[in-house]
Amino acid sequence: MGAGRPAPRGGVPQPPPGAPDPGRRRAWVESAARMRAAATTEPGRLRIIGAGLALLVVAFGAVTAWQVTDRSTAADNVVKHSAPLSATAAEIYRSLADADATVTGGFLVGGQQPKKVSDRYEGDISNASKLIAQAAANSQGSPQARAQIALLNEQLPKYVELVTAAQTNNRQGLPVGGAYLRYANSQMRKPGGLLLAADKLYEIETGRLGSDYSDAKALPYVSWAVGAVALGALLWAQRRHYRRTNRVFNQGMLAASAASAVVLLWLVAGHTVARSQLEHSYQHGARSMQVLNNARISVLQARGDENLTLVARGSGDNYETNFANGMTTLAGADPKGVGGVLAQALQLADNSAGSDPVNAAVKSVQTWRTRHTAERRSDKDGDYTTAVAQVIGGKDSSGKTVEQTTGSCFDAVDASLQKAVDQEQKEFKSAADSGRGALALLPYGAALLAVFAAAGAVLGIGRRLSEYR
Repeated sequence: MGAGRPAPRGGVPQPPPGAPDPGRRRAWVESAARMRAAATTEPGRLRIIGAGLALLVVAFGAVTAWQVTDRSTAADNVVKHSAPLSATAAEIYRSLADADATVTGGFLVGGQQPKKVSDRYEGDISNASKLIAQAAANSQGSPQARAQIALLNEQLPKYVELVTAAQTNNRQGLPVGGAYLRYANSQMRKPGGLLLAADKLYEIETGRLGSDYSDAKALPYVSWAVGAVALGALLWAQRRHYRRTNRVFNQGMLAASAASAVVLLWLVAGHTVARSQLEHSYQHGARSMQVLNNARISVLQARGDENLTLVARGSGDNYETNFANGMTTLAGADPKGVGGVLAQALQLADNSAGSDPVNAAVKSVQTWRTRHTAERRSDKDGDYTTAVAQVIGGKDSSGKTVEQTTGSCFDAVDASLQKAVDQEQKEFKSAADSGRGALALLPYGAALLAVFAAAGAVLGIGRRLSEYR
């Protein structure tokens, strides 16, 4: 016979030494069987319920903290990043347009420009350069914004060089100075020019602001759903406890339910307040500022066109057409009415502090259009000296000093709109700060209360389990 173990009585072969016993189940199979058996008992079911409740409330707290943190971060970006970047882009445009309008007005004086004009032009160029550098430092995440900033950095020195050449020739009384100025103006306004690059940068940053607003106001559906499931499961567990023991309250699960309900109510109330305040900050802050910035841009472009009409000396019909179109965009077709962008600004102003400056701007625009009509009449009648005086001040052809000029109207409109922008900026910041403040503590509170609720659920189930010992 071989070396194997002899067959026992009955002829059943035995496995060799060290081989697994085919009649014995694996360890994991036995463990699963024991778990299934335990789950059929009341203590086992209670343990499973306790673990499930703890996981649900912890998941509710974690999801709430995650979703609220995302919205709080977006609200923070609205206040600290996208809104300031949008304002910076708008100010770049305004500075460039004001520089162009200022330098064209200086040419009407003839010869050496007044120091006031030179200082304003140089201040605008310096401010634009500084703001472009700031935008470059803060727009690193946007390739589209960087492309427009690169165009601004490339073209601004060329514009300044053309203006310098125009001023030099103008001081010498050479007519070519006007040609240089018109060419500089075309570089400012042409497709791909400075103003278009600044306008695209403004659109990009305003789009980013809108995206941050959407993220901040997005409804936390997942958190609401998990919270409702967790609270429903806790209520079901307590009803089950009552039906089996006839005890109305389980202190642990009652505390867990209360904590979960607080988190859910806090989430709904906090997000509702935040959403309302952020919407207010947009409608009566950010959007109002966008409309007012558009109005200021139209004003500056109209002033530049008005000046260039006279600089062109009889060949400025296209500038006069641009002026008329700009005024229609700004205030509507009726010179004595209120329309266009200014009418939008009035609709968005929600109090007298915001509407009063706009109303003042409307009145100044109406006066400006009346005086502009008189100036154009003088120029077409061949009285160029009077026309210039009606635009920038000074003496007319009869030697009489002209006090009521279109330039003073332009200054009044610009100052009124700046006051309105400052007011809307205050309203924006106040409402946006309130919106993000409503979410500030919620992630931490939700996490803390979720841990408390989980502990309450476990302790409540544990007390019930102790009755089986």
